[in-house]
Amino acid sequence: MTTAETTFPLSFTHHPSSAARAEAEREIILADPGFGKHFTDHMVQIDWDIETGWHDARVTPYGPLMLDPAASVLHYAQEIFEGLKAYRHADGSIYTFRPEKNAERLQRSARRLALPELGVDDFVESIKQLIAADGQWVPDAPETSLYLRPFMIANESFLGVRSAQKVGYYVIASPAGAYFTGGVKPVSIWLSTEYSRAGKGGTGAAKCGGNYASSLLPQAEAYENGCAQVLFLDSEEGKYVDELGGMNVFFVYKDGTLVTPALTGSILEGITRDSIIQLAKDRGHTVEERRFSLEEWKRDSEAGEIVEVFACGTAAVVTPIAQLKTPDFTIGDAEAPAGELTMAIRQELTDIQYGRLPDRHGWLTRLDA
Repeated sequence: MTTAETTFPLSFTHHPSSAARAEAEREIILADPGFGKHFTDHMVQIDWDIETGWHDARVTPYGPLMLDPAASVLHYAQEIFEGLKAYRHADGSIYTFRPEKNAERLQRSARRLALPELGVDDFVESIKQLIAADGQWVPDAPETSLYLRPFMIANESFLGVRSAQKVGYYVIASPAGAYFTGGVKPVSIWLSTEYSRAGKGGTGAAKCGGNYASSLLPQAEAYENGCAQVLFLDSEEGKYVDELGGMNVFFVYKDGTLVTPALTGSILEGITRDSIIQLAKDRGHTVEERRFSLEEWKRDSEAGEIVEVFACGTAAVVTPIAQLKTPDFTIGDAEAPAGELTMAIRQELTDIQYGRLPDRHGWLTRLDA
């Protein structure tokens, strides 16, 4: 689509909230934040229109959005989002992990959903500006963080079927407790045989709400079968492993080789996935990105060739998979312990994120400097 371009860095204004929570109330929330239940005092807003481009970047009090009932996002699902975290290090400083990769993925999602692209520098700056206002909301308990949710919606009031000419970009933040409160536990996952996550040429590689909405019904099916997550196969042949409802998946062979499904256009390019590939290679492991069939998983597990399976994503970082349940057969043992390499990679990755290990790849960006 033809759009106005914003080539200069955006300048942010700040509008402090008059209803910011007192320190005592905030500390009560941070002591047991859960996930996605509480939100900080401020949010970021940036406007875009086809004539002006990106403009009016601001930090405002957190609160409801005013949308016309004819807003395009409500009718044609023109929206995208990202997810990343802010981590409190031992010295009190605040960092985030590879935010430029989130910015680049948001740009790819924007292209697929016919939305305007926000510059990488402006994306990172929007995170820094929110932390400047709400840095006190970053918790310091072990394995806790401040979850950051940038998102973009088409907010033009227009019912014609075309890309919107008015768009809003926002960032909100929510303190997050430890994902595994009683220690990391391997999970069972359910194979969806009736539903697909994404099709060839669809939006599988974009981080948009429609992908997640379509996973909710099969996810409910997973719960009904005693599983924590749902796994999807490719939509063309129903033969190859795609990804989970919101996580990428890895297979560890007894010779140390890691296999993960190739990015075929229907799989989200996970930033945690990419980081794990690098960390595994650093350790001397061979990593194969290729098509991987369900039959191969079953055969190699039964032969003892596959010794560990795990999923990865921003929220849980790394989740060991003990068992795959399908309508016809089961792979693995629900009581199996987490794999050694799975846990070692998880520990290394979180140690980098929290500043307990050197950041040798330059993945961390300080937010409060």
